[in-house]
Order: sequence, then structure tokens, then C-alpha cells
Amino acid sequence: MKPYNMKIFKPVLVLLILPLFAFAGAHKFYISVTNVNYSEKDEAIQIITRVFIDDMNAVLKERYGYTANLGTEKENDVDKDFLVKYLRTKFLVEVNSENVTYDFIGHKYDSDMVICYLEVPNVPLATLKQIGITDEVLTDIYDDQQNVVHMKVKGKKKSHVLVKSRPKGMLNL
Repeated sequence: MKPYNMKIFKPVLVLLILPLFAFAGAHKFYISVTNVNYSEKDEAIQIITRVFIDDMNAVLKERYGYTANLGTEKENDVDKDFLVKYLRTKFLVEVNSENVTYDFIGHKYDSDMVICYLEVPNVPLATLKQIGITDEVLTDIYDDQQNVVHMKVKGKKKSHVLVKSRPKGMLNL
């Protein structure tokens, strides 16, 4: 190319490529991460799930018409009640192919994540043959939501990427 063509070519190339970079950061990933472990000491299935705070506040508004203030100074007991209510409808645990109720132990915040602690008590290891997790958290408002679940029991590990069309993962012992 001749030098005067290069003077025109470079700015045109920049103008064509620049918009591509503008959209690279605009897309948000919708993901949660859950760890499921068995505590022999407590004879319990212990679950830690991490979800983005802004997504959880958004789903509580969309699903219940409630403007939650999770992760802010305005947070109150009603916010927690809606969080627990939502989790109980969208996050289910099975032990040996039967639905079980878990205890909501509590929650805390780390940066932009809400971390929830759940537990299924009184599960003797000798009778534990299978754990199933159905995780539909946030799939009701984000079609591309991915819920990653890591399970570890008796040295057996299994990970699942659960999505709207396939929300259930199992670990057979």
C-alpha cells in the first residue's frame, strides 16, 4: 500500500474494530457455584451456594414483586425471608431418591456474591446411596443461567453444569 492509503486505512480499521471491543464487556455471565459435601462428624450434607447479589435481588423483584436490599445497609429480615422462600422453591435436595428438607443455616456476603449455607441433618453415612440436586436458581429470569454444582461424598466427586433445560444432577455412591 502506498503511504497515503495507509493514513486512511488505519483509522478506518480502528473504526471497524472498536465497536467489537465495546460489546465484549457488555455481556454478563449468569452463573452460580454450589459445593455439596458430606460431614461424617455431623452426619449431615452441607451445602454452600454462591450467587451474585444483584441477580438475586432482581429475581426477588421479578418473582415476588418485592424490592430486596440484599447486601446493602438497608437489608432486613424480610429480605432474608424472601431469599429463603426463593431458594426453597428453586433449590431442591434429594437423598436416596426422596426429597428432603434442608435447614437454612445463614448467609453472608463476599464482594458481589451472596453465600448461603444449607444443611440436611441426620443423614447416616451407612444409608447414603445417592444425592440429587435440582438447581433452578435464576433460570426463571435468565435463560442462559448456569448453576455449577460440585459434589463430594466418601471420596467420590462429581461436578455438573445445570441449566434451564437440565436442572438436576446426581451423585451415586
